[in-house]
Amino acid sequence: MAVDNGDFVRVNFTGKIKDTDDVFDTTYEEVAQEVGIFEENKTYKPIPIVVGGNHLLPAIEEAIIGLEEGDKKVIEVDAENGFGQRDSSLIQLVPMKEFKKQGMTPYPGMKIQSEGATGKILTVNGGRVKVDFNHELAGRDLVYDVEVTEIIEDETEKIKSMIELHYSNPNVDIDKTEIDIEDGVANIKLDDMSKFDQQSYMDITFARFRIAKDIWDNIDEINKVNFVDSFEKNEDSDDEEEAEE
Repeated sequence: MAVDNGDFVRVNFTGKIKDTDDVFDTTYEEVAQEVGIFEENKTYKPIPIVVGGNHLLPAIEEAIIGLEEGDKKVIEVDAENGFGQRDSSLIQLVPMKEFKKQGMTPYPGMKIQSEGATGKILTVNGGRVKVDFNHELAGRDLVYDVEVTEIIEDETEKIKSMIELHYSNPNVDIDKTEIDIEDGVANIKLDDMSKFDQQSYMDITFARFRIAKDIWDNIDEINKVNFVDSFEKNEDSDDEEEAEE
C-alpha cells in the first residue's frame, strides 16, 4: 500500500540546513543528543500527520506520496518552499523603553514574542534594540531525511493520532482515550488527566477544533466530532470523609 493524499501516516525525520549540514530538528532522540539539540520535555518518536494536511512543509508531504511503509527518502526543500526568503522589513528597531515596560533586559540571541510573532534580538545598542522577526530558517535551503514508519488504516487509530498530534498535554494517555463512532459522529472522551490541563481555554478549544477538522476533512464516514467531558462522583471519597467525622 502506497501513501496517498489524505492518508494518516507516521513519519520519522531529520531536518538539516543544506549548505552547513547542521541538524535543526529531528524525531530521533539519539540524533538530538549527538548534535546537541536534545530537549528534556520533548518526546522523540515518529509523528502522526495527514498527508496534505499541512502538518509538515507541503513540499515534504507531497514528496512522500507513493512511498510505502518502511520506505525512506531524502527530500531537498529550497527556501521558497521551506520557510520563505528573508524579509528585511521584519528586522526592526525597538526602543529599549518598551522592554523596560515589560521588566525585560534584552541581550543578543534572546527570543521574544510580539503580536503572535517570534523575534530574535540581534544587537542591543544604547536605547535601541534590533530584533529579527524572520523565521530562523528563512532564506535557507533544507534537506530532510524522512522515513514512513506506518500507514494508519484503523479509523479509531486515525482519530487517536490527531489527538496525539494536536493535544500538547504530555500527561494525557492516548491509550486511555475512549472513542465511539456511530452514524457519522465520533464521540471522544479524553484521558482524565486532560481535565487538569494548564493550557488556556482558548488554546484547548483551538486544539480540539484542529483535531475535529482533520477528522471530518479526511475520514469520509465522520461529519461531526463531540468531545465528551464527564465528572463522576467518587464514592470512596465520601466514605473517607464520613470516617474522618
